[in-house]
Amino acid sequence: MPSLDDFAKAKLAALETAHLRRRLAESAREDGLWVVRGGRRMLSFSCNDYLNLTHHPAVKRAAAAAIEKYGAGAGASRLVTGNHPLFGELERRLARLKGTDAACVFGSGYLANAGIVPAIVGEGDLLLADELSHSCLWAGARLSQARVETFRHNDVAHADEVLRANRAAHRRALIVTDGVFSMDGDLAPLKELSALAQAHDAWLMSDDAHGLGVLGGGRGSAYAAGAAVDLQMGTLSKALGSYGGYVCASTAVIDLLKTRARTLIYSTALPPASAAAALAALDIVENDEKLTARPLAKAQSFTRACDLPPAASPIVPVALGDPLAALEASQILEREGFLVTPIRPPTVPEGTARLRFAFTAGHPDAEIARLAGIVRERILA
Repeated sequence: MPSLDDFAKAKLAALETAHLRRRLAESAREDGLWVVRGGRRMLSFSCNDYLNLTHHPAVKRAAAAAIEKYGAGAGASRLVTGNHPLFGELERRLARLKGTDAACVFGSGYLANAGIVPAIVGEGDLLLADELSHSCLWAGARLSQARVETFRHNDVAHADEVLRANRAAHRRALIVTDGVFSMDGDLAPLKELSALAQAHDAWLMSDDAHGLGVLGGGRGSAYAAGAAVDLQMGTLSKALGSYGGYVCASTAVIDLLKTRARTLIYSTALPPASAAAALAALDIVENDEKLTARPLAKAQSFTRACDLPPAASPIVPVALGDPLAALEASQILEREGFLVTPIRPPTVPEGTARLRFAFTAGHPDAEIARLAGIVRERILA
């Protein structure tokens, strides 16, 4: 067996040859739009700060005041000594926004999905996932020890076929999907999946990380679709500009998660500053519907200018197929002052490497038009 060092070097060399090696690039975000990287100031179209709230004065003030009053960290798990009073207020506000009875806040979105799924289904149960579900949903699925089946992306008829073939042999069934798919920007057919879940005596869980704050007047993809979703999960780290994860559901389900979700029980709670920042951001989201509509409008102006299918969310993919082509396209845009990170396998399926554009409320229209012109004439031509 090779040494661990030799193993790592061989793996890295193989990734380098396939143009799939990833490197961290030091990036200083000046505000919700501009990034300094390698000594250059660039307009970022790669950030999920959809409402530019990470640098909003009210959000920063709330975080700073929480640190001054409560300190920098939570100190322990929520079930030990880390259940700060701000968490209860944040959960009430999230439940109100999402139209549910209750909510539970986690340390991150990844921790939320890795903890929720195993607390709901386990050995002897069935979990049915959209094939393009986010990595953290797959992590939760594998940890659950339930039987995992997939259905073709957004194909409700195929999901129905899989359920017909497998549901009767399992005690419980859970369907999981993104609400807004993070790499494609398209929306799950949540209303149809909700009806399917009811027809097969199953539950539905959606990951709305990229829907909160930007769809349905800020309420997210389930509200926009008019869908009943049993478990509405999401993050505080994108449109809300803070950090953390959450799930909204009935009171009984939330009480169960608070006593059984391992990633809540055995993980230090969020810093109070993150909760305070999210609360301040929710004030803005709830009171500025024009702001929440702006990221999608900006994305749609870009797709019109590039003659692409109309954007359904602030996320617009431009598929190029080959990883090297995606890298080279990103470099073209970087030379023009735009930061657009190339997305390559395994984040996306083989043969679908792409540029992923994320539009925010504050992106200048003139710069979007200039960006679209470069993409149209030098990348898509």
